[in-house]
Amino acid sequence: MYYPRLRDLREDKDLTQKEVAAYLGTTQQVYSRYEKGIQEIPLRHFIALAKLYQVSLDYLAKIK
Repeated sequence: MYYPRLRDLREDKDLTQKEVAAYLGTTQQVYSRYEKGIQEIPLRHFIALAKLYQVSLDYLAKIK
């Protein structure tokens, strides 16, 4: 699943993919695959991203 808000939220916080990847304990390459929808995001990372950006999981997933 592609998460179009990941990049927007990251850029709004002036963070690089490398910084977000470090926060998640993964590599920049893996995080890049999350943003592109190439690799599924583990639930623990999805929750951590929602906390980092201070948004709900629904908002992050763009669920109506």
